[in-house]
Amino acid sequence: MLVNLDPNDARPLYLQIMDEVRRALVVGSLRAEDPLPSVRELAADLAINPRTVSQAYGELEREGVVYVRRGQGTFVAPGARPDRGAVGRGVARRALLEARRNGLDVEELVTIIREVAAEEENASLPAGAANPGDDQ
Repeated sequence: MLVNLDPNDARPLYLQIMDEVRRALVVGSLRAEDPLPSVRELAADLAINPRTVSQAYGELEREGVVYVRRGQGTFVAPGARPDRGAVGRGVARRALLEARRNGLDVEELVTIIREVAAEEENASLPAGAANPGDDQ
């Protein structure tokens, strides 16, 4: 499991770790019964205090996303379901916060997101292919 922490993100590191675990569930890189890195291992990889990782794992356990097998480690809970809505809301909140910091309102942000998505879609089309939304 790959956890990326953003030093520019104002959220506490333990919340970022929790969000990364949830994201991994949504994208399928983590599945039920998969092991998570040990607290010490992840803390060393991220160069952070092990208490921070332990706090994230503890919160995820309280939410029922992971469980602990004594002496074996922390695992994704069998009933853990990827919550795309929660992940999407988190992305939206961060985008909105960043937009407001830069003087953009909600409507401007939504318009720009749609424009960028259309640009990305058009960039991924093979040369000479028509975009289904284009009038010809």
